[in-house]
Parts: sequence; C-alpha cells; structure tokens
Amino acid sequence: MTEERIREELIRGYDCSQVVLRAFAGELGITETEANRVAACFGGGMLMGEVCGAVTGALMAIGLKYGHSDPAVLMEQKEIMMEKSARFRERFLGKHQTVICRPMLGYDVSKPEELKAALDSGRMLDFCPKAVKDAIEILEEIL
Repeated sequence: MTEERIREELIRGYDCSQVVLRAFAGELGITETEANRVAACFGGGMLMGEVCGAVTGALMAIGLKYGHSDPAVLMEQKEIMMEKSARFRERFLGKHQTVICRPMLGYDVSKPEELKAALDSGRMLDFCPKAVKDAIEILEEIL
C-alpha cells in the first residue's frame, strides 16, 4: 500500500491501527469491517499518545494469525507468536527509535490542543503514513 493511499485512508477518518489490520483482514479470516472495529480504539496510541497505532494494528494481526488459544499446543504456539512479535518490534525499531506515539509524532494527541496542532501542522499526514507503510511492509515479510 502506498503512502498516498494510506494518507487518503487517514483523511477519511480511519486510524493507523485500522489501516494496518485491515490490510491483512482477508488473510486473517476476518472482514474489513471487523478489522476496523477491533482496531478502532488503538489509533493515536490508544487515544492516549502511547503505543503507536501502526504497531498495535500489527500486533493484532500477528495475534490473529499466531496467537495461542489451543490448550494442546499452547506453549508451542505462544513461542511462535512471541518470536513473530519480537521480530516485528525489532524491525520497526530499526526504522523508528520508539514505538510510543508522542515522541514519534512530536505531539501528545491525547490533548485536544496538541491533536489540533499535529493536524494543522501537517505532521500527522506527513509522518503517520510512513509508519503505517513500514508496519505493513514488515508484516508482509513476517506473517
């Protein structure tokens, strides 16, 4: 997915977490609507400026594909999920120094005035599509 397409999705009102998870919905056996709903509260660092929505969307995708739920293979599956999650974080941190939204973006989007400033300055539509694209590209390799 191109940065321009991602930017368009963000302009339409979708969050980074939604764009990332939705990119893999079919492969993960969920609908795009389900992906949007599951990821809805995770944009803007869970609406608190915490863990980047692109990262949480990616971790949701990893959990849906590799998450441990079958008691017969619980620990084996958990090890696979943990390895995939660690690989994602390592690769993402190789491109970005942190996974926390506030320092990545340079604004605390949990504060209405800073969210407005991030939007007005163009920072969100400049930076966030890059983070989403990075998350999607990393997932394409490790899922």
